[in-house]
Order: sequence, then C-alpha cells, then structure tokens
Amino acid sequence: MRLLKIVPDNTNLPFVSLRKWAFALTMLLSIAAIALVFTQRLNLGVDFVGGLMIEEKFSSPPSTDKLRQAVDRLNLGEARLQTVGTDGKTISIKLPPPKSNEKDATNKVVQAVQVAVNKVYPDATFSKQDAVSGKVSGELIQNGILAVVLAVLGIGLFAIVRFEWQFGVSTVVAIVHDVLMTLGFFALTQLEFDLNIVAAVLTIIGYSINDKIVIDDRIRENMRRYRKMEMPQIIDLSVNETLPRTVMTSLTILLALFALLIFGGHVLRAFTAAMILGVFVGTYSSIYVSSSLLISLGLRAEPKGEATATAAAAKAERVAFKDIP
Repeated sequence: MRLLKIVPDNTNLPFVSLRKWAFALTMLLSIAAIALVFTQRLNLGVDFVGGLMIEEKFSSPPSTDKLRQAVDRLNLGEARLQTVGTDGKTISIKLPPPKSNEKDATNKVVQAVQVAVNKVYPDATFSKQDAVSGKVSGELIQNGILAVVLAVLGIGLFAIVRFEWQFGVSTVVAIVHDVLMTLGFFALTQLEFDLNIVAAVLTIIGYSINDKIVIDDRIRENMRRYRKMEMPQIIDLSVNETLPRTVMTSLTILLALFALLIFGGHVLRAFTAAMILGVFVGTYSSIYVSSSLLISLGLRAEPKGEATATAAAAKAERVAFKDIP
C-alpha cells in the first residue's frame, strides 16, 4: 500500500532566495497589525474591562437601536451591544459594574435587563452572563501580558541554551510576529478578546516553537554534517527535509480546528479563529522568518577564517554522505 505523500521526498524549494521579500512582507504586516491595535482597538471582553455581559437570543435578528433604547431606559450606564455569531440572532449586552454593593445586585440588573428586553422582543431568551469587577479585570490584564512575555522570553532563552544565540533571537522575532498577527486580526475583526484568546495566543506560541525547534535542530545537524556547505544551502536543505512533517502536522491540526469552527458554536468561534490563524502564521514564520533570519544574524557553518567550499564541492559532499551505507 502506497503512503500518502503531500510533499515529495525530493522537494528542493529555494526558500532562502525569497528571504528579502519575506522580510519585507513580515515588516509590513507587523506595522499594519500595530496600527490596527492602536487605531481600531481590541474589543476587550468583560474579563479585561470589568462589568456585566448579558447574552440574549432572538428568533430573528433584532434591531440594535430598539434594543439599545430599551436598555438605556434602565439608567444602568453606557450599554455596548454586539452581534455574536453569523446569524445575527444572538446579541451581547455589556454594561458597567452594578453601582450597588449588594450581594444580589448583579442578579437584579440581569432581571431588569431581561424584563426590558422582553417588553420589546417577547421571544428573547436569556443565554448567559459574566460579571467581573474592575479590580479583578486589571489583575487579569497584568497576568495575561505577563504570561505572554514570560513565555516568549523563556522560549528564546531555551533556544539560546539549546543551540546558539542566533537561534534564540530568530525564534523570539518569529514568535513576536505571530503574536502581532493575532492581535491585528482581532483588532480588524473586532471579535471579543478575552481570557480564552490569551490561552489561544499561548497555544499559538507553543505550536510555533514546535515547528521552529524541529527546523533549527535539523539546521544544526546539517551544519555539523556539511561543514563546507554555505549557510543558505544548509537552511534550504534543512527546511526542505522537514517540510513534509511541517505540512502534514499543519493540515491535521487545521482539520480539527475547522471542524471545531463549524460545529463548536459561537462560544468557541473566536478561540478557534485565533488558532487557525496561528497555524498559518506560525508555519510561515518558521519557514521564511526564523530560518532565513539566521543568515542575517551571521550564523556560519564553519569557524571564521576557514575558506568556504564551492557549490560543486558542497554538492559532492552531500551526495557522498548519502551514499554511505
């Protein structure tokens, strides 16, 4: 029985020759992502801004203007309404924290909103609610940022200890690119950014480093194996050798994520969308950013002062190695 091979064994794609275009694209996308975050802002969930979030389901898409007027009559503060899902039948109502310090103040606000909404839309049904105080939300923001920063620094330090400093720097640059792409995507789509998305970002970092470490390890092996081969050739060789594994891993993960996106419901939609984006940008950054950046950082396959071999000699060395039983 023949095995399915999406990428042929003799693949020899010139990834390094495109590194200048890849660096330019990476820089452009990173700047665009930062601009989107500062101009469009992230649609922060209740976890980060504090307050009360109530979801209402309707039999048909309601008028947000009528719904906003009904909630504003309660004088509970500025209400933010957002459509959840693609059918437009679920509306998220975000309100400031209750002014009263009573234990059941949140329940009273929810009941009041429910009554007000039912007067306008009798078919509306309560879906769920979330309540977070301002103090807790501030702590969650700090902890979320700290978790991401420590993860990136920890991975970079591991790469420096495991390989060389060039590998650590290139890995951190690629991971920062992946995180920026995720933030820019959420600023552009205005999907709710909550603690679930922080978990998605950390998962994306973990997936990205998995690909990067595999490729970096193969690069280091080939640097020892083909000492007279020039660095661009070693990187192209290493990426092509690991390409079947990279593609197969990404495709299998995407199959699971697309199934979750279709059947997981709107609660998991933002998390799943972040993960799907992370697979694409993580694979791209592993191949075109992290690996090719090693050349710009001055990584060499042999100590300084030794003459580099010609391309023909490097090719002969590689063929001779493969012929060894």
